[in-house]
Amino acid sequence: MVERRRIRAGFVNFEGRVVVHEVNVITQMGDIPGHLRTCLHTGKLALLAILVSGGVVLQILACALYDNWWPMLTVIMYVLLPMPLLFFAGSDGSSLFSESDSPWVNAAKFLTGFSAIGSIAIPAILKHAGVIGWGALAFELSSFFVIVASILCFLGVGNDDDYSIL
Repeated sequence: MVERRRIRAGFVNFEGRVVVHEVNVITQMGDIPGHLRTCLHTGKLALLAILVSGGVVLQILACALYDNWWPMLTVIMYVLLPMPLLFFAGSDGSSLFSESDSPWVNAAKFLTGFSAIGSIAIPAILKHAGVIGWGALAFELSSFFVIVASILCFLGVGNDDDYSIL
């Protein structure tokens, strides 16, 4: 059960009168019972699983619906995408979003950006060459955005100590 606390705050306004406000405050995550906290963490994990599986399904549909397996080339970029961060940036996932003076972290950011652009460029080049159609391109790009959303959600959930694998 979420506990609500009533906080009373007083201050002096510009006319010199004392004003008192009462505010209801919901307590922090540490004050929530263990079974409810576990349920919330399980929901985060389920959301990540749904996002990743949705991205994989969209990737396979881009190939299977149009009987053309060339769009699977982007899977290579999906595999290469986290590698520079794992090798150069270390175990701290927040280094991706912060400014760093380390040349290794900057190299990791550059190679990660290169892989992310490659994940968009490969389907675009295949479409321009006439190898895939508009539908496969749409499925490929939607798969990319779903997978990127799942990576960003993982980085957000990875800040919790329970799911940190790095």
